[in-house]
Amino acid sequence: MTDAEKLDTPKPARKKAAARQAGARARGEPKPRRRMPMTYFENAALYYLGRFASSSANLRRVLLRKVARQAEEGTEAEATGMVDELIARYLKSGLLDDQAYASQKAGSLARRGTSRYSIAGKLAQKGVTAALVKNTLQVMEDEGSSDVIAACALTRRRRLGPYRSEEARPLWLKKDMATMARAGFGFDIVKRILTLPDVAAVEALARGEDIED
Repeated sequence: MTDAEKLDTPKPARKKAAARQAGARARGEPKPRRRMPMTYFENAALYYLGRFASSSANLRRVLLRKVARQAEEGTEAEATGMVDELIARYLKSGLLDDQAYASQKAGSLARRGTSRYSIAGKLAQKGVTAALVKNTLQVMEDEGSSDVIAACALTRRRRLGPYRSEEARPLWLKKDMATMARAGFGFDIVKRILTLPDVAAVEALARGEDIED
């Protein structure tokens, strides 16, 4: 039902129409297919970007899922063209910026204790190109970010190794090692962090100070 039709429809009829739509959703029925104008994609894109940071490829994927679910048969190519046009326009205007997105996302993940290997994988999942992933990781390294620092952040956040009591450390060692391995850290880094004597040593290492193992 269009906005004009909603205005021209008496209130009881609008309520019945809304009830039918709610019933269809409750029964799991798909939305009726329709021709999708550019304004639909603009509204959907701005709504998504208002909630989530996104790469251009990820936003395109989100919008194309809507095309697959809702576009009227025979209009899919036209709708896909509108999506591509919208993405190109947003890239040109700066509303989408893949380099800024990759840098922001990688920095956030590193601060949470994510390894470079896992950061690369997560960026790729969001559609960031391999070249941009490589450049982003290089910039992080040039700015002093490292897997050792990220591993310290994970250890602090998850209260692993030195953050446990002396009695608990040996009991949790294997599980702590598995936690860090799943985050993408190599054995040498895992062993180094988990065998540090205390929290002060972890914090010093996170600051880039030399710590004797």
